[in-house]
Amino acid sequence: MIAEAGANHNRDLGLARELIDVAADAGADAVKFQVYSGRALYSSKTPRFQYLREVADQDTQSMLEAAELPRDWLPALAEHSSSRGITFFAAPFDEAAIEQLDAVNVPVFKIANYELVDVHLIRSVAERGKPLILSVGMARYGEVEDALAAAARGGATEVALLRCAALYPAPARIMNLRAMETMRAAFGVPVGLSDHSEGLHVPLGAAGLGMDLLEKHFTLDRGMKGPDHRFALEPDELRALVAGIRDIEAAMGTGRLEGPSEEEDREMYALARRSVIAARDIPAGTKITAEDLTIKRPGFGIPPKERDRVIGRIARVDIAFDDVVTWDMV
Repeated sequence: MIAEAGANHNRDLGLARELIDVAADAGADAVKFQVYSGRALYSSKTPRFQYLREVADQDTQSMLEAAELPRDWLPALAEHSSSRGITFFAAPFDEAAIEQLDAVNVPVFKIANYELVDVHLIRSVAERGKPLILSVGMARYGEVEDALAAAARGGATEVALLRCAALYPAPARIMNLRAMETMRAAFGVPVGLSDHSEGLHVPLGAAGLGMDLLEKHFTLDRGMKGPDHRFALEPDELRALVAGIRDIEAAMGTGRLEGPSEEEDREMYALARRSVIAARDIPAGTKITAEDLTIKRPGFGIPPKERDRVIGRIARVDIAFDDVVTWDMV
């Protein structure tokens, strides 16, 4: 469970530390940031994104420059995460970011959706010898193959793929959660979801499909100004999501039909199932008829499927109305 802080730090180190605290308190396994430079990431001639017009009155390059994570924060963020017992890592968007993240010993690297086609960046990250997570939003099969091949050329031995719908927020109808299983079957790697949908229901559904990883944006307050706050979870929602996913993981089970669990067997298996019950008093020595028997709860008597084997036998003892009939009685 990766709590994605993204750019929701608003270039405030105290806020970034508070986001780490929220992720740790929610029970997430990791907290993730993004290390990019607006100038290095976008051409100054890039048209503005329509979906960002409501949250930023700037060109794309300038907007991202205003949201950049100051790179001299990285040691402090890594140290604070360690003190809270949560894994810290980030998505690098350039060679310098790879170097700087490696210097603070992040245990894993993440490649964002739009960087999936940058095979040079992927290979450079893979050369660091750490696990690699690739988001594959908008990707076709061949593009995923290209990215995995670049990772392999860089020496990566552990790679995971995240299904993602690259809209902010993403409507449920385009999430295509079944693509996770397609990727698992096709590429033989762990799979999961990088989720930009609103609410908890889509990632909880992905958990029910057996995902291995989830990345979900969170914030302290959706009312904050910035590109990623409005579709992110607030702290109480993040806690609820992590708890829900843990419950779903526990609920998945083995898939085997292996009888009652230990907890069920303590009481419910014996008392709440049905068995053969006396429909009336049956004196000792009486030949038992169908009318003498009924099927009721509890279930520690002769099983219902054996009722016809009881009919025609002789009652060995007095059997009272509503007695649970057992084999030693006949």
